[in-house]
Amino acid sequence: MSEQEDKTPGLDAAEPVLDIQSLIDSDLDGLLDTPEKPRKITAQGRLERAFLEIVEFNKTHGRLPSSTTREIAERKLGARLEGILASEEKIAALKPLDELGLLEFPETPESLAELLSSDGLDLLDDDLGLLDVSDLPQRRTAEAPESVAKRKKAVGFEAFEPLFKAKHAELADGTYRLIAYPGERTIDEGQFFVLNGVMLFVAEVGESLVQSSGRKTRQKQRLRVIFENGTESSMYRQSLSVRLHEGAGLLLVRSGHDASEVGDADQESGHVYVLRSLSTDPQVSSIQNLHKIGFSTTTVEKRIANAAGSPTYLMAPVEIVADYRAYNLRASALEHLLHRVFASVRLDITQINREGKNYDPSEWFVVPLNVINQAISMIMSGEITDYVYDPAMQRLVERS
Repeated sequence: MSEQEDKTPGLDAAEPVLDIQSLIDSDLDGLLDTPEKPRKITAQGRLERAFLEIVEFNKTHGRLPSSTTREIAERKLGARLEGILASEEKIAALKPLDELGLLEFPETPESLAELLSSDGLDLLDDDLGLLDVSDLPQRRTAEAPESVAKRKKAVGFEAFEPLFKAKHAELADGTYRLIAYPGERTIDEGQFFVLNGVMLFVAEVGESLVQSSGRKTRQKQRLRVIFENGTESSMYRQSLSVRLHEGAGLLLVRSGHDASEVGDADQESGHVYVLRSLSTDPQVSSIQNLHKIGFSTTTVEKRIANAAGSPTYLMAPVEIVADYRAYNLRASALEHLLHRVFASVRLDITQINREGKNYDPSEWFVVPLNVINQAISMIMSGEITDYVYDPAMQRLVERS
């Protein structure tokens, strides 16, 4: 082999070989740099990256990603956004990145009107008026501040205390006596009443205030009512009347003078009665406050003599729980008015008479006796036109 053939191609033995450090130093383009070890992505980092993808989607498409679309990529972003919005911790962590306000919630509207006025996209557009509640009756609340007058310590009670003592003395010696509360017309300045065992005095009747409720306008008067226990109230005249009706209130009248007294010229026109069924039929006996309101030109005892065999009386005996004699008016008209007042709680039941025919009794109502008594009293005083029966509350309430 020749000396020339013994040489290794590409290497010149006469030239020195570069060392490693020189090679690295000569790497101006960084081709020999050791790559940095990738940092581990934290949970916070993944969360931020996912949210930034959502932000980028919103910038590109002008809307938020949907979690229900068929596009898999968008649906994934939509699901991520829902997960973020469901977590207060994630929202707090991403707030610094929320340049578009995607994590901000609008304040909840306080009313239907505010909700509709804030509907910039007309999503609640109501061309048919389905959301218009202006004609619906407004339900009165028992605690409405404008209608409820709380009792407070009576100012100057020392001036009224002798009046109560005098009235108690006059009741004791017979100069005055108590009668059942006859109605709102008797509530006037200077009158004494007894409510739930406590005597009260109407010290003042304020000026009439015109109040509108829907299409109806009525007048109301504030009272200054002094109670013998040293308290006072500024309730409305109508409110005091309702309480006297409900609480079986009494009016103080001078003996020998009674507005409800029957005179020689008065003529009895009939009886309005209230009956209770003595039926053993479970579908009847299980009903609480079931009463029949009827009218008779004869005595009530005579009218119900054959009750047990009549579907009018639910084919069972009855007992009389109230008997009102009507003078100088048609008792049938009073009965008709009572039926109208309690029409919403009329008993819905079918009876079979002796001939096997179906019969629907129409004079039975599911209403407490004390409310029936109150309604009769308010009919006689003329107040009933301003009240309706509320079955849920089981009481007469002012019309809206």
